[in-house]
Amino acid sequence: MKIVILLLLIPIFAFSQDDLLSEIDTDDTGNQYATAAFKGLKIVNFESTKLVAKKELTFVVAHRFGSIERGLDNFFGLDEAVTRLNFVYGLTDCINISASRSSFQKIYNFAVKYRLLRQQENGFPFTVVGLNELNINTGLDKDNLPKLEFNNRLGYTTQLLISRKVDKNLSLLIAPTFFHDNYVQVDAQDNSQFAVGLGGRYKLSTRWSLNMDYGLHLNRADNSPFTNPLSIGVDLETGGHVFQMHFTNAQPMNTNGFLGQGSGDWGDGDFYFGFNLSRNF
Repeated sequence: MKIVILLLLIPIFAFSQDDLLSEIDTDDTGNQYATAAFKGLKIVNFESTKLVAKKELTFVVAHRFGSIERGLDNFFGLDEAVTRLNFVYGLTDCINISASRSSFQKIYNFAVKYRLLRQQENGFPFTVVGLNELNINTGLDKDNLPKLEFNNRLGYTTQLLISRKVDKNLSLLIAPTFFHDNYVQVDAQDNSQFAVGLGGRYKLSTRWSLNMDYGLHLNRADNSPFTNPLSIGVDLETGGHVFQMHFTNAQPMNTNGFLGQGSGDWGDGDFYFGFNLSRNF
């Protein structure tokens, strides 16, 4: 456990880059950097390689309803919504910090997201971004867990986001992920878990795009009731904000949650409708 904490506290080194004045969909930017691979900070569940600009504050309201499987019994999920409020600030053009609170398990999340390398039109072929997160699960009940300590509420994430803008319409991403929860719900589940995320965006028009992502859990316990998250959605860009609408089989919105505790099954109609609305200040 101490090793995990030390890894998360290693100083972050980001390569200094000249920032673009704005992210617009162009094939030639003059400085040879590929731009606008993703318009949203998230694809659906997984983070994209987009960062908030220096001294810019972005507020993201994420809402995910309950499963539509139960139909009118929960009004197709409207009665069981989960909300996440997230503030993201650009310390520099290459480093973002964020703080959020989710109603799922009353989780507080603190994160740093930092760009290491940027895709060039005639040079390096990928954009590489690192992500480190700390979760505090305040929803755990000491009445049900009498031996509960503060340390048991903590969870950690270390993730590498690697994207490529293939052409002016298509962008792809792969995200090798390590995450650790000090308390897990399944006895046979390792606290340290590994996954690989796959995602993509296809631009349908100037304002619309189709987004998909999938998380492959690599060491899930055999008796685990949880499933791999598969999500599909659309982005609508409307000037000052990006509106994302999607369907997914994972209701949690933090990385440890949707990778480790997503429980829906597309085959049974057990999936969730949700949206993300971001506003820049």
